Amino acid sequence: MKPNHILEQNITTALEDNYMPYAMSVIVSRAIPEIDGFKPSHRKLLYTMYKMGLLAGNKTKSANVVGQTMKLNPHGDQAIYETLVRLTRGNAALLHPFIDSKGNMGKQYSRDMAHAAPRYTEVKLDNICQEIFRDIEKNPVDFVDNYDSTLQEPTLLPTTFPNIIVNPNQGIAVGMANTICSFNLQEVCETTIQFIKNEQVDVSLYLKAPDFSSGGQIIYNKQELDQIYKTGRGGFKLRARYRYDSVNNCIEIYEIPYTTNIEVIIDKIIDLVKTNKIKDITDVRDETDLHGLKITLDLKKSTNPDLLMNKLYKLTPLQDAFNCNFNILIDGHPRVLGIATILHEWVRFRITCIKRQLQFDIEKKSQKLHLLIGLEKILLDIDRAISIIRSTEEEQLVIPNLEKGFHIDPLQAEFIAEIKLRNLNKQYILKRTAETNTLKDELKELKSTLESDDLIKKVIIKQLKEISKNYGQSRKTEIIETIHIEEITEEHFIEDYAVKLFLTDHSYFKKIPLLSLRSASEQKLKEDDWMIQEIEINNKADLLLFSNKHVVYKLKVYELNDCKASSLGEYLPNILHLDEDERILYMVATTDYKGYMLFAFENGKMAKIEVSSYETKTNRKKLINAYSDQAPLVFMTYIQEDIDLVVFRGPEQAFVLHTSLIQLKSTRNSQGVQVVTLKKNTALTQVKIPTKTDLEEYAYYRVKKIPSSGRLLRIS
Repeated sequence: MKPNHILEQNITTALEDNYMPYAMSVIVSRAIPEIDGFKPSHRKLLYTMYKMGLLAGNKTKSANVVGQTMKLNPHGDQAIYETLVRLTRGNAALLHPFIDSKGNMGKQYSRDMAHAAPRYTEVKLDNICQEIFRDIEKNPVDFVDNYDSTLQEPTLLPTTFPNIIVNPNQGIAVGMANTICSFNLQEVCETTIQFIKNEQVDVSLYLKAPDFSSGGQIIYNKQELDQIYKTGRGGFKLRARYRYDSVNNCIEIYEIPYTTNIEVIIDKIIDLVKTNKIKDITDVRDETDLHGLKITLDLKKSTNPDLLMNKLYKLTPLQDAFNCNFNILIDGHPRVLGIATILHEWVRFRITCIKRQLQFDIEKKSQKLHLLIGLEKILLDIDRAISIIRSTEEEQLVIPNLEKGFHIDPLQAEFIAEIKLRNLNKQYILKRTAETNTLKDELKELKSTLESDDLIKKVIIKQLKEISKNYGQSRKTEIIETIHIEEITEEHFIEDYAVKLFLTDHSYFKKIPLLSLRSASEQKLKEDDWMIQEIEINNKADLLLFSNKHVVYKLKVYELNDCKASSLGEYLPNILHLDEDERILYMVATTDYKGYMLFAFENGKMAKIEVSSYETKTNRKKLINAYSDQAPLVFMTYIQEDIDLVVFRGPEQAFVLHTSLIQLKSTRNSQGVQVVTLKKNTALTQVKIPTKTDLEEYAYYRVKKIPSSGRLLRIS
């Protein structure tokens, strides 16, 4: 039997009734900013400080502000203080802080630099808040009751510039989030002015790129920024700025991406040093002080600081991504907007604010004009007014009697009755009523402005120009073009050093560092094996391995393990997965793919192929048709420039050939050109480099054109 206190509910209904209200509250009343650029917690805090007189007054203890804010924001003093800290000049989280602070407010760029308690710090509103609260007493926005209906608070602040994109904002709601980057105030004001003049304007012409209080550099990619400007979604890369101190041989990092902090960067660099991924750093220190952020990296001698920093950009948060999600509450509904749409909504909001201010001014001036018109009427007969008041026996009849005597309404009569006796003279009344014409002109101008959106837009433009002039500052985040960024690949992290490569007849391969080779004993080989080739090169070179199957295999030298002379080395058929009857005949190591490959065939032909023809844009490991398969191969070699070769036809005839006579071919598997004139049962049998032959009398054997049958060998 089920207990009586358990009530069965449908899960869908339960979620809708209980979770959905919570989710909507988080979205609408906590995590997502509105068009004025503030979340409710920001707005309540700043409005409390405004009501405390902290816009023009002296600083007060932060604890005092926190306590007063709880009248509007009952979420606990710690949450309120953390909100306050982020808005301060001392914390350096905003391009244009709203709060001027005194004392330790921590730093946005440090995880461990904690802020002081609220009883120690002092705050007041910064000057830019004059633009946040401008004319707020003129009813530009709606006011609502606070949580206990004891106070009124604004639903929005009538900010006179697009604060929503001037300062960064981030929040996580239920099922959605927002991340808004900051932009330079001067650029935002100019962009908004141009947008007001022409809503079809290309905002990217004026809004160059995001700008952050932390400085650093933004890697400018037009396509990425255009995507963000258009859709409100996308990302871009930020990187740190540094300088090299040649005297102390160290790098000083003084600006870092807004998305990271000092401690994360240092921890990552230490990990890289410990794991030997970075070997050029001897020490890393946090030297941040009152002058600002500084991370110092001590370097080993002969370290290239720019190359090292490019590696650190690749491996650490010194280069980081900022992902944008311009999710904003518009009329209570969350919307992801591009820059142009944000500006459209902000202009619409500002027009509404100004219209409400104008209506407020019209009502106040109309009331004043109405009273002055009544005052004008008694100007004709002041004595009569005094007489009416004096002759009225009951106080409550003074107003009605004045109404009857001068044909005025109760408000005008009340105003006249309240005038002091000393002011009931012609001079005072003439002085006051002289304002009538001025008020009429002002009302006419106010009404014409109220009825014209174009005139209101001119007011907005004027205010934006003033704000840009008074509060604008030059960019803190430097813009660098993508083309100026060196692309860091895996190869940049490979240690480069001199090595010697060995190839044996049985396809064993050794890569031995020269430092190790100097102290080595004899090369260890299999009993029936011998060295067929040796090459000295560096560890980052490309290795070309030609097989008897007319295939070339491509490897990076650093992909092969270092070994010692006392080892047999790597067995290439296992590494390259060669066929059973396939073996490596020749190897070439190159860093620039310059020079030529020479192939000589039994049919008397020789091919000269540029080594660059084996270079590929993709990292291909195997190239077929590496050389011609039309006749058996007799000889192959790599040359950097043309040289002399000795070509043998059979055992009795030979000639000296300069390779410049051989026409260059563009196709790898070309048969080349005929260099030997063959007769029946003869063939090209051997090719040697002259230093490896005992051939004498070069001039006698040298030929000036090909093909040639050669000369009979002279036997000494």
